[in-house]
Amino acid sequence: MNDPSGSQGLTRQEMEQILAVTRALAAPFDLRSMLATVAAAARQVLRAERSSVWLHDAPLGELVLEIASDLAAVRIPVGTGLVGACARDRLTINVPDCYADPRFDAAMDRRSGFRTRCSVTLPLVDPRGALVGVMQVLNKEGGVFDDADVLLAEALAAQCAVALSRVRMTEALIEGERLRQELELARQVQQSTLPAAMPVVSGYDMHAHFQPAEQTGGDTYDLALVAQGLLVVLADATGHGIAPALAVTQMQAMLRMALRLGSDLPTAFREVNDRLAETLPDDRFITAFVGLLDPGTHRLRFLSGGQGPVLHFHAGSGACDVLGPTSFPMGAMPLARPRPPVELALAPGDWVVLLSDGIYETAGPDGSTFGEARVIDLLRAHGAERAEQLSGRLLDAVRDFAQGGPQADDITLVVVKREAGDGA
Repeated sequence: MNDPSGSQGLTRQEMEQILAVTRALAAPFDLRSMLATVAAAARQVLRAERSSVWLHDAPLGELVLEIASDLAAVRIPVGTGLVGACARDRLTINVPDCYADPRFDAAMDRRSGFRTRCSVTLPLVDPRGALVGVMQVLNKEGGVFDDADVLLAEALAAQCAVALSRVRMTEALIEGERLRQELELARQVQQSTLPAAMPVVSGYDMHAHFQPAEQTGGDTYDLALVAQGLLVVLADATGHGIAPALAVTQMQAMLRMALRLGSDLPTAFREVNDRLAETLPDDRFITAFVGLLDPGTHRLRFLSGGQGPVLHFHAGSGACDVLGPTSFPMGAMPLARPRPPVELALAPGDWVVLLSDGIYETAGPDGSTFGEARVIDLLRAHGAERAEQLSGRLLDAVRDFAQGGPQADDITLVVVKREAGDGA
């Protein structure tokens, strides 16, 4: 697949800058501190003279200037100036000569005494597609903003939007019982990182399900089209509750960002692992399967940090390969060089099945566990069905096996099937 931005990707130093910002924005913030951090990061990463962040007041249809070095709060209607046009159209606007652009509103320059030469203006859109604000960066040192600067700015804006959405939710939930608020916030943040719908990939059928043991859980999954193919992720952080939920949310955000910035699979895996090793407590880690499927060649390449087993069910023979992890869990220690990715060739009707421990280790009344064999038997019996049907059967089988026993661990599954009629 081609990168829709046409970019050749970023240098390792640039990628580390963005991942460092991502890590910083995962920390607790009040709104103004977070916005100041965003603005400072934008100036540093893009080597610009000034930056500002505008918040979207949706009920009034206005943008509110919250962070600027020499202006008090200003309100403008959506649609006014470059900032308003960016909010209205939700598109990045790169202008090399602002005074030559008819959308530019010079009123802000007149008020501040600053002379704007060039600018990049970016919409801040949260994971659910809601506009939360606009970021603007002014006057690149020594020239104008180029395509590489825009790529960096968009990567930063994507992370800022998530952080801003999180901070706003935090402020909206400060009243009431503290633990309930924290759990609900963590649940919302975690749920917002999951795909709203399954991606549409010709010749493939897929389904995923996440069922936390508590209000929040340490599991996550991802199925998303990126420039390198179909991203397939299943991850499980140690423990339950808020801290593991935030850990896997951080991992997922950094992984998507590394791939969005043009990394190949081994580089993205190593970069995210090393950032997690720096930030997670010594007794915390994340088991994670990270794969990229090329729908054209029907090849799935993956690395698995402690996550297993990985099941590859062959429809033609009824055999099922049971594959183990390729390395230790992510975040346990820095990774000097990951092993080469494992590659699976998917024939028509084949399945790749990823399940968290919550399924394999579900206990029956006699103390036995659900195990791998029951999953493989179910694939042989129902492998001709659709992915969502197979997922339902698997969850029903686990529930029946438990016979009313409590759910002791998070339950997450990701199933991907090459459709039987696809002979390409």
